[in-house]
Amino acid sequence: MKTINTVGTRKKSVARAVISDGNGTIRINSRPLGTVEPALARMKIEEPVILAGEISRKCDIDVSVIGGGVTSQAEAARLAIAKALAAKNAKLREEFLRYDRTLLVADVRQRESRKPNRHGNARGKTQKSYR
Repeated sequence: MKTINTVGTRKKSVARAVISDGNGTIRINSRPLGTVEPALARMKIEEPVILAGEISRKCDIDVSVIGGGVTSQAEAARLAIAKALAAKNAKLREEFLRYDRTLLVADVRQRESRKPNRHGNARGKTQKSYR
């Protein structure tokens, strides 16, 4: 089988996944998946692998993630892995969409940019006491 390259994004995080034949090892930024902390992020990344079952045990998945925070990196990696597994096996696509649409469709929402005189909030204004 040829290698499959996919990209997943969430907020400022970008994850690139490479899937190839192997024995089921999953590496995130050249580290085994078991070492990813916090545990909630690790469980998010494992979701598509658990749903794929036997298919994911026959291939190696290598993901590199940059930008953003811990949660957005986990969600970007999850999206990239799910896209790669769906490209490998077409039946998984329907199963992923039935389970959770965000496994295959990126959430495009971004943080709203900061405005002047708002104390770090995009929309919160300073209080006025003269009325």
